[in-house]
Amino acid sequence: MPIYALGDRTPSIDPDAFVHPEAVVIGDVRIGAGSSIWPGAVLRGDYGTIMVGERTSIQDGAVVHAVAEFPTVVGSDCVIGHLAHLEGCVIHDRALVGSGAVVLHRSTVGSGATVAAGAVVRNRTEVPEGALAVGVPATIKPGASDREAIALGAALYVENGQRYRRDLRRL
Repeated sequence: MPIYALGDRTPSIDPDAFVHPEAVVIGDVRIGAGSSIWPGAVLRGDYGTIMVGERTSIQDGAVVHAVAEFPTVVGSDCVIGHLAHLEGCVIHDRALVGSGAVVLHRSTVGSGATVAAGAVVRNRTEVPEGALAVGVPATIKPGASDREAIALGAALYVENGQRYRRDLRRL
């Protein structure tokens, strides 16, 4: 699988994490236990640090990048959807970033919050705990996130990552 050091920036991947052979991990990237990185995802810690907590999924085609001034932090039990883009932001525990959503520099997504599919969370935006961010640019709907759906999705991807670690084979 394409996992690369860049100079003295070296990934740290928990042995219990699953990184798909067609995902790319470069530089200062830290991936916690039970997390999963899916095909086509790119985590590029060339200028800054990327931290992914435990039991978090970074799904197919997602791009996670960081700049020197703003690390990108994704908490534990998070779901980062297909084709999402995270850069220089903080995603707190048990949050969901939907497919095709973008979360940019100095933004925060609170615990249990959801960034809807296709939403764009601009620089320096705060999505409060339990809120839903929708649209371009994102507008905030307090208390509208579905925390139970996030928990179910996170658990499903932990199970799927274990299944892939055990059963995936190239033909």
